[in-house]
Amino acid sequence: MKFAKAHGTGNDFVVLPDPDGALDLTPSLVAALCDRRRGIGGDGVLRVVRSAKHPEAAGLAGEAEWFMDYHNADGSIAEMCGNGVRAYVRYLASSGLIAADTTQLDVATRVGVVPVQIGSDNVTVGLPVPIVGGESTATVAGLSYAGVAASVGNPHLVCAVADVAALNALDLSRPPRVDAATFPDGVNVEFIAAGAPVGGADRHVHMRVYERGSGETLSCGSGACAVASVVLQDVGMTPGTGTVAVDVPGGRLTITLDGDTCRLSGPAVVVATGDVDLATL
Repeated sequence: MKFAKAHGTGNDFVVLPDPDGALDLTPSLVAALCDRRRGIGGDGVLRVVRSAKHPEAAGLAGEAEWFMDYHNADGSIAEMCGNGVRAYVRYLASSGLIAADTTQLDVATRVGVVPVQIGSDNVTVGLPVPIVGGESTATVAGLSYAGVAASVGNPHLVCAVADVAALNALDLSRPPRVDAATFPDGVNVEFIAAGAPVGGADRHVHMRVYERGSGETLSCGSGACAVASVVLQDVGMTPGTGTVAVDVPGGRLTITLDGDTCRLSGPAVVVATGDVDLATL
């Protein structure tokens, strides 16, 4: 089976070209592909399929030719992956599935059609403006951290810690404990600490994230959008407006909220292509 490997700020994916939707992408196959020791390794799988050929996206085929069929590393299906969209579009361009000079494209996802701008260095996706919810907590190693829920089509819980040293000291080798009644389908938990001022940004934060179905990852695009929405409200800015620089272990993401769209921008690259022998997985 053909595959590619791509990442956005270290959030890495196994990319499977399947334009006609012929692949039987089972949870066990996804998990085997994402296994970092026995498979290719990745935080998830991006299946590249035409909207018209996928039952969940056929109704969007008139708006977007391509559907991002995203699966977490454990084989579960996720509603959205911001870095995944960016890596997905970079693959479309590098593989010739869209014209090489394409600079704008609409992509179908499980939360609807999202616009993407393709640059030489960065790829920017316009996601839904996060919906900030109520307060909750996440517990790590017996310590509870107050957080604010936010939805970007998928669920997030944004928790502040004292400083960068405390952020770096967190043990995210296991899932943070959260309120199952509040998050019955699980939740991505972002831990943040304030950073020094960065030119052109209203706020600058450092972030680590534990993603449901994948574990700690080097970056989370939708999580960065959730963080930006929460921290802008925290400083009293008009909800849904402002720019936040979010430093993740894999690099820097820039999030701009203009009231109608959450624009997520950062590098996205395809690092390899090849063939995988499914009989060895």
